[in-house]
Parts: sequence; C-alpha cells; structure tokens
Amino acid sequence: MRESILRKPGSAAALALSVVLLFPSGCARDRPDPLTPSFRVTVPAERSPFPTPLPAGRKEPGFILRGTKGWAWTWDQYLAEIPYLARYKMNFLMSCYLSAFTDPVKLVNRWWEPLPQATLDGIGKVAAACRDAGITYCFSFHPALFSDRPLHTDSDADFADMWRNYASVQALGVRWFSLSYDDIDVKGRDIAALGTAHAGLANRLLGRLREKDPAAELIFCPVYYWGPADQGEARLYMEALGQVLDKDIFVFWTGDAVVTTRITRQAAESFRKTVGHRIVIWDNYPVNDRSGALHLGPVVGRDPDLDEVAYGYMGNPLAPQNEINRIPLLTCADYAWNPRAYDPARSIGQSIFELADTPARRAVLKDLVELYPGNLISGRTMTGYNCVLEKIAALLKEPGGRELAGRLVGRVESVAARLDQEFPNRYAETKKTLAAHIARAKDMLAAPGPARPNEGRTP
Repeated sequence: MRESILRKPGSAAALALSVVLLFPSGCARDRPDPLTPSFRVTVPAERSPFPTPLPAGRKEPGFILRGTKGWAWTWDQYLAEIPYLARYKMNFLMSCYLSAFTDPVKLVNRWWEPLPQATLDGIGKVAAACRDAGITYCFSFHPALFSDRPLHTDSDADFADMWRNYASVQALGVRWFSLSYDDIDVKGRDIAALGTAHAGLANRLLGRLREKDPAAELIFCPVYYWGPADQGEARLYMEALGQVLDKDIFVFWTGDAVVTTRITRQAAESFRKTVGHRIVIWDNYPVNDRSGALHLGPVVGRDPDLDEVAYGYMGNPLAPQNEINRIPLLTCADYAWNPRAYDPARSIGQSIFELADTPARRAVLKDLVELYPGNLISGRTMTGYNCVLEKIAALLKEPGGRELAGRLVGRVESVAARLDQEFPNRYAETKKTLAAHIARAKDMLAAPGPARPNEGRTP
C-alpha cells in the first residue's frame, strides 16, 4: 500500500491499516462489485480506553495543545462540540475567523466595523462553556481576506479599528487570540518587507492584549503557512517574520502542504527552524470547505513524533456537518493524545463505538464511513473530493458501469434511510448532504454520456 497515507512505513499502525484498506488508490478505484468497500472498518465488541492511554511512567500527553477549530460554524455548533472535546481529552477550541465575518455565508469581511452584539453574545457563551469544561477558547480574526479594505499595517487608524474588536472579545474573559494572514494576494509585493510588517502588527497586538492581561497569548497564521519554508519567497517572508516576531507568539503551520497526505517531522523541523518560533499544526483534515464532501475516515499520514517539534495539533472540520465530523475528530484526539501508539484502524472503530449506543447505530455509522472514507484514505489532497460521486463517475466511463453505478446509488440510499431511522433527531446536515449526493448521482445516471461528479447540481 502507499506510504503517502501512512504515519510511518513499517509501523504497527501502518500494518493495521493495511488490513482494512484494500485499495489505497481510494474510492474511485474500479472494482467488479461497487458494494464491496475499498476501506473496511472493524467496530470493537466492547469499549476500550480512549484515547489510547499513555505508556507507564509517562504523565504528559503528546501535544500540549490539542483541539480543533470551526469552519464558519454558528455559535451553537461550537457549543455542541465542547462536551466531545472535553470527553476525549482535547483542550483547545478556536473559532473560525469566518464566524466573525460580517456575512459568513456570502464571505463579506468588513473587519473594521464593531462586532455585532449577537456575535459577541455567541463568543461569550462559547468562551464561558469552554472555561467550565477546562478548554482553552481562542478567538480568530482576519483583517484582509475577502475584504475590499484590507488593513494597512502602517495605519494607526486601521489598527485602532481592529483593536476595538479584539478588546471587546478580551473583555469577555478570553485569553487566547489568533491573527491570520493566510490566503491573501501577495503578487508584486516586497515579500521580506511584508513579513517584517506582519510581525510588527502581531507584536503590537500582543502588546495591547498584555496591557490588559499579562497572560494573554497570540497565534499568528503567516502568508506562507505550509511546507519546509526554506526556499524562495517563503523563506524570505518567514525569516523576516521570525526575526521581528515576539518570541512568545506561536505560528500556525498546516504541514508539508496546504492539504497533505503526509505531515513529516522533517518538514516541521525545517519550518520551525526558518521561523524560529513555536509552531501549532493546523491540520487541514477533515475539512471540506463547505463543498458537500464527507471525509469520515481516520486521520492518517502524520508522523508519530511530531509532538517533539510542534507545541500543538489542531484539526480543521467539516462544515456544516459538525455532528458527523465527530467520527474523524475522535481519531484526531486519539492521535494528538498519544501519537506514538496511534493505530488508525483501532481508532476509527473505537470512535464509532463511542458515538453510537446500539449495534444497529454502530453498523450504520460504520457503513457510512466505508462509503465516505475521505481524501486522506484516497490519497487525494482536494478538500472537495467526493468518494461516492467520484466512484460513480469512474463507473460510468466503463462498459456496463451504469448498472453497477445504479447499485451503488441504491446502497447510498439504503444507508441514508438507516441513518434516518437509527438517528431520527441527529445528523440533520449529514442527511441533507446525502440527499444532495443521491440526487446528483441520479442526474449522472440519467445523463446520456459520462458525467463529472461536480457538474450540474452541487452536492
């Protein structure tokens, strides 16, 4: 099987996963019977300690900071996840900067305007619930992305507008903050000067936060937030940033690439050396960027000793399907707690056991994961990679594939019906997603020729 989806070649987890992963090329692999899953899950018969206990004599978990963020979630969605974070020994929840946008759905960012009272009320409830659960809440803000008036780093007026929003959140008792500059257009910019300017802005922000609370903390997300960052423009920016950035400020990093099947210690060490600061891994799994894709398999391909390089590990979730996101989230919690003992095959089965209280409920979640193991298991780096629709598109290109594709659609319909039956009051967003996939699949079947999975109706 491919090394690209393994934590470490030859490891126990690699061998365990090879038993359940029959076709590592993923869901689009052509097979005689599409009802035979390419990814197999074994749900245990009884509960085991979860996350995987630390070895005898070790008292501290792998990563110091362990958690997740939202993805344009509502404040009620954040509140719904806090009990699961606490139960499975995660200690960090960051709200997505999209949640603080003027319009999170249409992606309107008038960052200079005061946060609405409804937003502050939501943040206050989430922060209080996190404190009660022993979880660190982190407020994230982006003063440039999707904005027709990006913050000017040399403008006192712009800083004052931004600071007003941080100050209003700090007044709610929040102690951790994030400033993000990911995904902005830097074409034609002096990259080194930009790194210096961003460091100065972050330093100024941390200084103001610590005037009110000496224990305030800040995590900065740089323009170049992936890869070794030891060459080209990334190196120019990161070295300039690191030379000026306050030593107390953490830096986010997504791994060997923006979305990656592997996160390696080698790349982490290179990135940390270049920037010269403590790093927090912002793992872009199982995020779907609100595409409708479902990535439900275990996190794989993360080196077992990353905790020796990175201070923290944070996942990026599905949206808006936060409930079903708990399946892969629990595997991320398992990895972050004890990465050296992490076994993805055990972890995904145990996660399903934890989240369902009857054999029938566990069976339908198992079948759902086998339908949608996700992009990492498939060896893909697209957050919108849709296992079912990609498989149907592949079948429709083959002689006799239409009948096989039809059987697969029937399988998805059956799992969707069982999900509704076993969980009548849960997984509403996932049920909507499955219905959209089924409708799109039927459109593909009805089309006269081969169809692409994302043509026509959006899943």
